[in-house]
Amino acid sequence: MKIFVSIALVFLHVSCSAQPKHTLWDGLLKKFVSNDGVVDYTELKKNEPVLDQYLKLLSNQSPQSSWTKFEEMAYWVNAYNAYTVKLILNHSPLASIMDLQFDGKNAWDYEWITIAGQRLSLNDIEHKKLRGQFHDARIHFVVNCASFSCPILLNKAFTAENIDVLMNKQAALFINDRSRNQISAKSPKLSRIFEWYADDFIQEAGSVQAYINRFSPIKLKSNVPLGYMDYNWSLNGK
Repeated sequence: MKIFVSIALVFLHVSCSAQPKHTLWDGLLKKFVSNDGVVDYTELKKNEPVLDQYLKLLSNQSPQSSWTKFEEMAYWVNAYNAYTVKLILNHSPLASIMDLQFDGKNAWDYEWITIAGQRLSLNDIEHKKLRGQFHDARIHFVVNCASFSCPILLNKAFTAENIDVLMNKQAALFINDRSRNQISAKSPKLSRIFEWYADDFIQEAGSVQAYINRFSPIKLKSNVPLGYMDYNWSLNGK
């Protein structure tokens, strides 16, 4: 009897610590998100059971202490993006995520996500699980808020193997996208992300200008004044 109990406990430990496969999410992204991040919410809605299956997988297989940094980062980035898409589908048709209100809470503060028995909001995932743990400003370029001015929703899932490379690619893509940042040596106009989260970029590079210079071919002087573009909260899809 003791042997069977021990085997059962080992199996339970392996099951709980196993990493979820992100293939379901990857398939949805490849099929319903364009290369420039436009989401076909209408068609995705028809495949919502697949998304629900993936979210159930995330809920049941949460990060463990044995996971690597990139395994956990990929999990939480995918979770943030997938649950954001689910929120849009739950309330479609929708012109903007800013239109959502839940008992006085906005879309990001609303605690409707259950992972490992814990109730979370999108802000909990972004600020506690991602920014709070990893202190990597590239996170801002891979989480998507379902709005046009956000960094695009990448049409592939993040994994432990690809997230480091893809974070760099997404940072460069976003910074050099003229619809989201207008980089010039004399009068740059940046996304509001660089204003709202300036401390993250300063902590990593010493200044927002220095951070921009990591990814932009147009280099900014440290004392160049920064302007900021209006943020377009229109839905990133159809």
